[in-house]
Amino acid sequence: MRATWSGTLSTGRSESLFHDPRLPLPIAIRVHPRARRLKLRLDERRELLLLTVPPRGSRRSALDWAASQRAWVDAQLSNRTAPVGLAPGAMIPVEGSEVRLEWIDGGPRTPAFAVGRLSCGGPVESFPQRIERWLRTRARDLLSDDTADCARRAGVSVRRVSIGDAGSRWGSCSASGSIRYNWRLVLAPPAVRRWVVAHEVAHRIHMNHGPAFKALEAELFEGDAETARLLLRRIGPGLKRIGSV
Repeated sequence: MRATWSGTLSTGRSESLFHDPRLPLPIAIRVHPRARRLKLRLDERRELLLLTVPPRGSRRSALDWAASQRAWVDAQLSNRTAPVGLAPGAMIPVEGSEVRLEWIDGGPRTPAFAVGRLSCGGPVESFPQRIERWLRTRARDLLSDDTADCARRAGVSVRRVSIGDAGSRWGSCSASGSIRYNWRLVLAPPAVRRWVVAHEVAHRIHMNHGPAFKALEAELFEGDAETARLLLRRIGPGLKRIGSV
């Protein structure tokens, strides 16, 4: 067999990790109950390929198909954005606008956000951790407010809003009413962030992506949902590289 198995990833989903010499990165095979075809995606943050297969698909056939996509994989790797650390002097987007990260010798440890800059003092070696904590807190506050407003207009309740760092999803809604978002949405333009919120709140009524769901999503978003979705698809890989080093 041309691929070797090396265990299961603990990511909230069942993913078997394979190493295939025909491909430059490990492959995480995910069996999805609603999948109808094979799908391959590059997970830049975790440095692996995500291969989604239908529940009755053959893993060996799936690996062979993934290997046949080597040209696409190489193109994705050559076009990916470089990781951006949260270090002094780095430029990152916050709510879609570029800001410079600044360390102030002798300044307060709590980050301060102003037009064009995000700054704080404290030990310089822990600067990235303080900046990330601030970004996560701002993400939680913004997304909590957006979700509360969207849920009110939809006439639904949301049990809990939390922030995480999922590798493949920007948001998820559980049947119990809990919604979880990727904290890096704070980096995206506000319209993109609000579209993700509308998408997840719409799942409080429709746990699918059918016509009724799409209509409610568009009503809650109050904008062009497809344009926002495509923008996030384009900028998302770069956003997920921010703070990854």
